[in-house]
Amino acid sequence: MVDYLRSFIPLFISERCFDELFVKLNITDGDCLKQTISKALGTGIILGSTLVKFPQILKILKAKSAEGISFLGVLLELIAVTSAASYSYAKGYPFSSWGESCFLMVETAIIGFLVLLYSSQFRQANIFAALYSVATYVLFNGMVPVSALWSMQIANLPVVVTGKMIQAAKNYKNGHTGQLSAVTVFLLFLGTLARIFTSIQETGDSVIIFTFIVAAFSNGVLAAQVLYYWNVTNKVLMKADKKKK
Repeated sequence: MVDYLRSFIPLFISERCFDELFVKLNITDGDCLKQTISKALGTGIILGSTLVKFPQILKILKAKSAEGISFLGVLLELIAVTSAASYSYAKGYPFSSWGESCFLMVETAIIGFLVLLYSSQFRQANIFAALYSVATYVLFNGMVPVSALWSMQIANLPVVVTGKMIQAAKNYKNGHTGQLSAVTVFLLFLGTLARIFTSIQETGDSVIIFTFIVAAFSNGVLAAQVLYYWNVTNKVLMKADKKKK
């Protein structure tokens, strides 16, 4: 059994930590415990990210409406997650420290496309999809210097806050959260909280760490709004459904 587990060591922890925790059963090794927890959290976040925004996508598709969702907010979030992923990829950081960004990029792009589509902006939706595809190819194929990617990562801080606050402002103006998925909002909030810890352990990059602190705060604001407007939102959506029927 131990030999079988040993074959998967590189995916999670160093060989030294494997021997300390699973062979010697030395659970007092603080560094190894932190490394193991960080890897486990990182892997869990990546696995969870494959589905984290699907509730939002399905909610839009089912309602055939993107009411209450700000395209600008989605676009800024897409820029933030794409620049973060391309920067981490270029720096060669462990995939477990940023892998969820790959899935979030695809899912957020789909949401942006649907927001435009259900706003009857068909041409803009297709242009958006084409331009984003080209931008992704350029960013992940070494065509942009690491220094430029670092600058984009720095710019993520105001972008993250602005994108989320635009959505928060729209929620406040509407008095409800519309088609915003509660499941997606809370999963993103918990994911960014966990990423603060894993980024400290696996990258030590102060820019990335601070970005996740800011993202956690911003997602927390949206999560608080979902709870605050819960009853009103349900009434608004039920009324909208009755109108369609």
